[in-house]
Amino acid sequence: MYELIDWQQRAQQQGFIDQALIGGRRVAAQSGATFASINPATGKLLANVAACGAAEVDLAVRAARQAYENGSWWQRAPTERKQVLLKLADLILTHRDELALLDSLSMGKPVMDAWNIDVPGAAGIFRWYAESLDKLYDEVAPSAHNVLATITREPLGVVAAVVPWNFPLDMAAWKLAPALAAGNSVILKPAEQSPFSALRLAELALEAGVPEGVFNVVTGLGESAGKALGLHMDVDCLVFTGSTEVGKYFMGYSAQSNLKQVWLECGGKSANLVFADYQDLDLAAEKAAFGIFFNQGEVCSANSRLLVERSIHDEFVERLVAKARDWQPGDPLDPSSRAGAIVERRQTARIMEYIAAAQTQGAHLACGGKQLTFNGSDNFIAPTVFTRVSPNSCLAREEVFGPVLAVMPFDSEEQAVQLANDSIYGLAASLWSDNFNRAHRVARQLKAGTVSVNTVDALDVSTPFGGGKQSGFGRDLSLHSFDKYTQLKTTWFQLR
Repeated sequence: MYELIDWQQRAQQQGFIDQALIGGRRVAAQSGATFASINPATGKLLANVAACGAAEVDLAVRAARQAYENGSWWQRAPTERKQVLLKLADLILTHRDELALLDSLSMGKPVMDAWNIDVPGAAGIFRWYAESLDKLYDEVAPSAHNVLATITREPLGVVAAVVPWNFPLDMAAWKLAPALAAGNSVILKPAEQSPFSALRLAELALEAGVPEGVFNVVTGLGESAGKALGLHMDVDCLVFTGSTEVGKYFMGYSAQSNLKQVWLECGGKSANLVFADYQDLDLAAEKAAFGIFFNQGEVCSANSRLLVERSIHDEFVERLVAKARDWQPGDPLDPSSRAGAIVERRQTARIMEYIAAAQTQGAHLACGGKQLTFNGSDNFIAPTVFTRVSPNSCLAREEVFGPVLAVMPFDSEEQAVQLANDSIYGLAASLWSDNFNRAHRVARQLKAGTVSVNTVDALDVSTPFGGGKQSGFGRDLSLHSFDKYTQLKTTWFQLR
């Protein structure tokens, strides 16, 4: 049980895999180059990790292609792949403490969030897709009596997955579980800030029985390893979660190379609409705080724009500010901490620049706005709420990716919808109303991939997740994610 874990002591004893894992073997960069992985909560070095480039990416692609062509994975019966993935899910839980600690140390999240949410969530993702394998059916088309036309789903081949640092293990599972379940070989490039759980996951996959070369991990910087994957002529599909800016790069890399499929889950600026007819304002305020301060606000679908009906605006902000006090950051290895460190100094500085700009542009600082120091590191930011935010300001329009909330009033349902949709993003939205007709009507008008009614950021493996506009396209989770990792084949039998 976690109550018995001395996380500080365990952190001192924790080892780190510092090389790529390609074809079932650890591989250093041929150049000998490394990059420093820093614990953002202490500023101390965790490990110097192999900085892979085009040479290592090419090696990984060749290993993945060879594994795919020899059929050691995709030609197995679905029930056999199922058993391997179920074993991997069990191994993830067996190594729960280690995996939680690796993600907490590398990107600063509270270790208990990783232990309670991320690691069991990743195991659940692998289990869900494993269980789906022997329940999916192909199709027979309605045809003439002398024709048999079948429609089958087949794996694409070699899939590259580039994932972010905010949920290192979970985001890897979102991509890898359906890709592997479908029979593909995969190459995972974790964010340079958080490579360790990905590397450990690859070792556990080998232990579970995933053949060598089917699951490879290439560590490195985005401008080298990530770009090389995007430009590689033998990658069939690339899936990405991260910023809109980088997502556009991958679209360009596809056009410059082999027109590989690219599926993007990019930035967000999710709106949270609170109508005066919702009676439990204390619950709505509690969830609004969770929607922006959980994981230090480093969530693509974070409810970073709060739109409140004017008649309850002041009362609601007062309740919200009180709830924000529960999200003060602390040592990520302290089980009582609800918020931890910002992932790195560069991101901390970026968030503080947005806070300074908001004040310059006339927004009112209701709480927070301060950079804090723990254990010699100043990568901590107090939960911050701004009111009187102009809809045209940077804070209202740009993704901050930190614990900073922009509050704006509205006077009518029409204005609320207009403000919510006035964004280049379309990932998620939330709304609060006790009027079912209004909730249904507004939800239909919001341009977002997920609309959560009387809650925030609703999520489950059984429902698709993704967005529109410059939040990207394609869906993670649910059976719909197989659309990204498979292609349809029609086989026409002309009978005599």
